[in-house]
Amino acid sequence: MTVDIGRIGVWSGVFDAHPMSAVQDACVEIEAMGYSTVWLPEAVGRDPFVAAGACLAATTSLRLATGIANIYARDPMTTVACQRTLAEAYPGRFMLGLGVSHHHLVERLRKHDYSKPLAYMQEYLKAMDEAMFVAVGPEEDPGRVIAALGPKMLETAATQATGAHPYLTTPEHTLRAREVMGDGALLAPEQMVVVETDPEKARSVGRKSLAIYLRAPNYQRNLLTLGFEESDWADPNNASDRLVDGLIAWGTPEQIKVRVDAHLAAGADHVCIQTLRADTTMPLDDWRAMAEVLN
Repeated sequence: MTVDIGRIGVWSGVFDAHPMSAVQDACVEIEAMGYSTVWLPEAVGRDPFVAAGACLAATTSLRLATGIANIYARDPMTTVACQRTLAEAYPGRFMLGLGVSHHHLVERLRKHDYSKPLAYMQEYLKAMDEAMFVAVGPEEDPGRVIAALGPKMLETAATQATGAHPYLTTPEHTLRAREVMGDGALLAPEQMVVVETDPEKARSVGRKSLAIYLRAPNYQRNLLTLGFEESDWADPNNASDRLVDGLIAWGTPEQIKVRVDAHLAAGADHVCIQTLRADTTMPLDDWRAMAEVLN
């Protein structure tokens, strides 16, 4: 792997609520704060490769990663072309993150078959390795990570990719992922945070953000393996305190750092924080406050 994504990054889904010029300005500030990498998701908003290119052009050393690009959105050759174009234009600054997304986004919205996501990912990665690309490319393989929760996908991340980018997990999952993947694979979990010391306010923000994820079967299955119960999300809009506290680190930046450090101690190479708020304002002050203790 030639892309060094550093120890602490920012994962942000709020960018789509702002003009691209504001996102570029935010990345310039995030870079100045000392964060190494910004992760861009893909669902029903901007194309993550185009957005990454715009953010790379606006900054000088910040790395951009897709967290994650949906493999059902592009064929393997197109993904290779996107990856290598950005990796050549911005050496050492683009990390490709891929994932199988979710049943409702793939079958209902994109009209693709989601019956065998693991096999599809494995076949997709193999096809990427064999894809033709005749333009000038990067001098070295920039690497790739995949969204992985269960042992089979984690094994795939270790054997067919550079590593894994788990989402909506805990330090306990990070420990498990490291055990499955071994020492050589990159492990870069996402961690939701709320910079708020009032328990009621912090959990309210957390519940609102978790609701959409708690309807997804793959996240539900993973949470069961981590010791949570279906009763914790019986009403996805009103997750239990135990679940909110387990998935979301809230409090002062120093208190949140304890959770980030727990991921690192459990074997994470990189942790990307997703700062949650009650609205879609750009959380620059929260990122700045967290940077003072994390970077």
